[in-house]
Amino acid sequence: LEEAAFQLQQIFRIDISIALNILGIESMRVGHERIAYTCFKLAADRGYSKAQFNVGLCYEHGRGTEKDLDKAAFYYYQAASSCHPMAQYRYARCLLCHMPESEWDRRQKAVTFLEQAAVAGITEAQAYLGVFYMREPQPKEKRGLKYLLLAAKNGDAQSRYHVGVCYEKGLGVQQSLAEAMKHYRQSAAAGNRSAQERLRV
Repeated sequence: LEEAAFQLQQIFRIDISIALNILGIESMRVGHERIAYTCFKLAADRGYSKAQFNVGLCYEHGRGTEKDLDKAAFYYYQAASSCHPMAQYRYARCLLCHMPESEWDRRQKAVTFLEQAAVAGITEAQAYLGVFYMREPQPKEKRGLKYLLLAAKNGDAQSRYHVGVCYEKGLGVQQSLAEAMKHYRQSAAAGNRSAQERLRV
C-alpha cells in the first residue's frame, strides 16, 4: 500500500509539472512572460527537465525575469544532466562563451555535452562542434568535417558552406574543387551569402 501511495505521489508530481510547463508555454505564446516564467519555475523546482530548460531560456533572454547568465547556466545544467539535448547544447555554449581560456575541465565538460547533443540530432550542436574542431589550436579536421556534414544533412546552410570550404582547401578530406562547388551551390540556393560570394569568386 505504501509503495502504491508513493507511485501515485510520483505520478501526480510529474503530471502537475507537465501541466505547469504547458501553461507556461501558452502564457509565453500570448505575451504573459511573467506568468510563463512563474509556471516554468514551479515545474523546474519539481525536477521537470523541460521546464528547467525553459527557465534557462527565460534567464538567458530576460523574459519574465531579469537576465542572468549564471542562473541560465544553472538551469540548463539541471536539464542537461537529465539528458535534455537542447539544454546540453545551451549549457555547453554557456561554458565555452563565458569562461577563461585556461579552464580545461570546463572546456572538456562542454565538449562532452555538445557531443551528446549532436548525437541526439541537435543541428546547432553539430554545426558548433564542426567549427569548434576546425578552429582548435591543433585542429581535428576529420572530426570537424564529420559534424559539419551531419549539420549540413539536417539543412544547415552555413555548415554546408563550411563543408565546401573543407573540400576547396583539403581540410579533413581530399581537395576537390568540383565537390566544393557542389556544396557552395547547395548552400547558396538556401540563401547563404558567404556561399553566394564564394561562387562569384
